[in-house]
This record gives sequence, C-alpha cells and structure tokens, in this order.
Amino acid sequence: MAEAYIVDAVRTPVGRKKGSLSGVHPADLGAHALTALVERSGIDPDVVEDVVFGCVDTIGPQAGDIARTAWLAAGYSEAVPGVTIDRQCGSSQQAIHFAAQGVLSGTQDVVIAGGVQNMNQIPIGAAMTSAKPLGFTDPFSGSKGWAARYGDEPVDQFHGAELIAKRWDISREEMEHFALASHERAIHAIDNGWFEKEIAPIDVDGTVVAVDEPPRRGTTLEKMAELKVLMEGGRMTAAVASQISDGAAALLIVSERALKRYGLTPRARIHHMSVRGASPIEMLSAPIPATEYAFAKCGLGIDDIDAVEINEAFAPVVLSWMKDIKAPHEKVNPNGGAIALGHPLGATGARLMTTLLHHLERTGGRYGLQTMCEGGGQANVTIIERLG
Repeated sequence: MAEAYIVDAVRTPVGRKKGSLSGVHPADLGAHALTALVERSGIDPDVVEDVVFGCVDTIGPQAGDIARTAWLAAGYSEAVPGVTIDRQCGSSQQAIHFAAQGVLSGTQDVVIAGGVQNMNQIPIGAAMTSAKPLGFTDPFSGSKGWAARYGDEPVDQFHGAELIAKRWDISREEMEHFALASHERAIHAIDNGWFEKEIAPIDVDGTVVAVDEPPRRGTTLEKMAELKVLMEGGRMTAAVASQISDGAAALLIVSERALKRYGLTPRARIHHMSVRGASPIEMLSAPIPATEYAFAKCGLGIDDIDAVEINEAFAPVVLSWMKDIKAPHEKVNPNGGAIALGHPLGATGARLMTTLLHHLERTGGRYGLQTMCEGGGQANVTIIERLG
C-alpha cells in the first residue's frame, strides 16, 4: 500500500500587525520557508516535482501564482513548477492534502506543500472588495441561485462566530477564559523554547526575527472585559478572535521510493485526509462534522489522538468542537492557538501541521489531528502518525 511521509516541516516566526514582517514581500517570505526546508531536509531542490502553496486574497504582491514566484525568489530551478490554491483559511492544509495525494497516487515522489500570507500588505477580504469599483458589492451579489437558497443572510465570519456562540450557548466569559489560556500556553511554549526547532529565523533589514510576535504578555480577564463587542448585541470581541499576522510554512512530503532513493528519514506518516462541508452562513462549524466523518472513516476516536491543532479563528469554533467531540482541553492546542499566535490565513494550515509534528516529537505522542474552519462552511481534517 502506498504511503505519504512528512520528512521535514519548518515555518517562519509569525509577525504581528504592523510588526517585523509587515514589509517583507510575500514571495520573499515564502522563499524563506522554502530555503529553510531544502537546507534542513537535505533534499536536492532539482528533484522536487511540484510546489503547492496556499494563499488567500491573491492580489497585488500575492498574485501571479505565489507558489511559483516564491520558489523562483528562493533561487531554485525554473524547471520546478508551483501552484497556488485557495480553500480560504484551510488553503495550506489543503496544499498538504494535494501533495500527499500526488504521492499516494504514484504520479509524484517529492512534493513541497506550504503556504504564505502577508495580511499587513493585503488586508483580509481584499479580493472580495476589489470588485467594488466594477459594481459588485460582494462575491454573492447578483447570483440568483445563491439568493434563492440563502436569501440576504449575511455571509460574514463574525456573524458566523456569533451564530455558533449562541447555538452552543458559549458565553463571553467562557470565550475570554479560553483566549487567556491560549496566550498563557503560547508564552509558556516560547519561554521554554518549544518553537525554536520549527522556526527558521529571518533577517529583516539587519534585524533577525526568531520569535512569534503576536502573543500578548500581561493579558488579563479584566482587560478583555473592557473591550467592546464586534457586533451590536453580540458576544464576540477582538480578544477572542485571531490576529492579523504574516508568515509562511513549508513541508516536504515524499513517497517510500523517494525515501530510499534520496536517503531521507521520515518523521511522520499521513494517516488520514478528508474534507467536509456545512452551512456557509454559520460558516465556522464544519470542523465538527468533518472530524466525526474522519473518525468514522479511519476507525480512530478522540481517545486515540494525542494532540489536536484546531485553528482558533474565533474562540467559539474550538469550544463548540470540544463540546461535541468531547475533547479535553489539555490535548487541544497545547501550545496556544491563533488567538495568541496569529492567523496568517493561507499559511496557517501548514503552520499548524509544523507545530503539531514538533509537539508529537517533543512529547512522544503517536497520533495528531489537525482541523480548521474555512470560508464557505468547510473543514479539512488531517491525522498524522509520528514515526521513530
């Protein structure tokens, strides 16, 4: 039976809003992750068969197939192609799936998967608002089929987060406690050096950036309680949402044939991959049915999973998932999540997988599960098995 192996995984530090990475061109940010991956893994870049990158809002410096431009910006062979995909926030997790599927099909042996995003240069939703001068208010306006099915219900992530908080009866206080834990865990991981092995420090105009910038030291429940809600009559505040940020990550995924041919050592095996959908209006609840589907298909359950990375786009996404999946908080985002560490959209899926792999290795865990909510009401699920 064919297998897909993760040989290496690396990421940049995550830059905060108006932070150290804000002026770095996305192609150079992606190139940094690619260069670090090639150097650390020892793979000959000429044998790479494709570079699959996730990126959202592919306009301006992120346009023109950023996977290809990042590879070329890294100085590697023009013969190696690249492709950029958009499954919204899950784009680089889907990139991992496509890379692994290429290997599992037998058509490819060496593929790089990853993602990049500079949210300081290209604001979230920029691609959706770019058509306003042409008379389109949003991607859904003018679609008779969409209007017939969903009416004028808001298609908005903040609205979706509010719907989830109300449906699962998650209070503002519960979300703020969760957000505080995210910051505390992230800061604890940073102070103990747990991210050092997975991060490739980057030189920005003579200053070396080696640590994630978003976590807020000194965050308290009292400070969170002072913030205004994002929507009138709602429960969500900026404190319980992910942060605007910049970053890139890349993984080397290969076949068993490539392991032998190039003398590579696998660090993990892709055990399961799937993607499912749910309501595009509620938008952010799909990780629940997607995880249930994945468990039913692969025969594992939450008790078999040693660590979970579920993207903290908003606190209620993770809290509702934990309630329905009956997952203990101890094994969920053990090193903090996007509320503390940031969410560079197209790069987050690969960043989460990189952190998950390193966490399993540090703690000796066997199985790790990754999932995340995505625009359109979708969710990818990936389960990896640590080797060695």
